[in-house]
Amino acid sequence: MQIPADLTQVGYVSGAYGVTGSIRVTPFSADADALLNVKTWWLDKPSLRAVTVRTTKLHGGDVIAQLLGVVGRDASEALKGASVQIPRSQFPELPADEFYWSDLIGLDVVNLQGDALGQVTDMMDNGVQSIFRITPVADPAADAKAEERLIPYVEHYVKSIDLAAKKITVDWGLDY
Repeated sequence: MQIPADLTQVGYVSGAYGVTGSIRVTPFSADADALLNVKTWWLDKPSLRAVTVRTTKLHGGDVIAQLLGVVGRDASEALKGASVQIPRSQFPELPADEFYWSDLIGLDVVNLQGDALGQVTDMMDNGVQSIFRITPVADPAADAKAEERLIPYVEHYVKSIDLAAKKITVDWGLDY
């Protein structure tokens, strides 16, 4: 099977679950829709390969999965630490005003005045809302290293997201 070009890491195998070969996957999203709905995952242990998902269920904040060909606790323990990847093209569709984190990472961020704040290099969740981690664009003329910015992903600050233009506009000053 050919490796899809749009593989996106959605979680990792955090250990075995039970004695029959089920695995515990820690997802990178709270709802884990992609893990629960896509029936072919890609694991990178021992090397990148496709696996068929027989069953999935939520258990606490994790996903418990039974994979075809993984039988017994030793086999599932051997997968501990493997990244779980799914082609982005197979993610469930979202409403027009919602986005997957993986779609936002790499976008340029500008404020309402048109000042470039940097680029989204990571996303975090503080339990209340998601937070953009913005790394400033390197300016060789600047003497001091610009600081990373953390901007809450809330309507008050985030004014627009344009995936086609690869740009996020925020109400955030340069001196914040």
